[in-house]
Amino acid sequence: MLSKKTRYAMLALSVLAAEYGREPVQIGRIAEKEKIPQRFLEGILLSLKNIGMLNSTRGKSGGYYLLKDPREVTLLDVVICFEGSVSMLACVCEDQYMPCEFCKDEDNCPIRKPFSEIYRHIIDVLRRTTLADLVKEQHVNNDKSKSCMLSE
Repeated sequence: MLSKKTRYAMLALSVLAAEYGREPVQIGRIAEKEKIPQRFLEGILLSLKNIGMLNSTRGKSGGYYLLKDPREVTLLDVVICFEGSVSMLACVCEDQYMPCEFCKDEDNCPIRKPFSEIYRHIIDVLRRTTLADLVKEQHVNNDKSKSCMLSE
């Protein structure tokens, strides 16, 4: 399961992605829009700033902004930042591999094979899904709910 921190990071980043190329977004606005406790959000945004994904400006019109185009930031980048890995087993993880303590023969392990496949699928989806995709999905969902409201 993803941590609350990772989910909040994705929500905050989707707000920043929607505002990409405009004015910096104040932390209070992000917190209010996504219902994220502001003190918790401060730490999340600081982590993202420390890895070079965001920057901030001070002052009355200050706030946070993405350093990269939303089409270049993947969900994998975000998950790795906060979770470290998406692997359910250390023996299938590419970047944090550890031998399995239960397995006598990894190559023929009946458990390792399906979890290796799951890991590859998760990595693939996270790698090809960008912040721009989240923004696009949000617009589609907003349009659907508006059309539902009009038809009622």
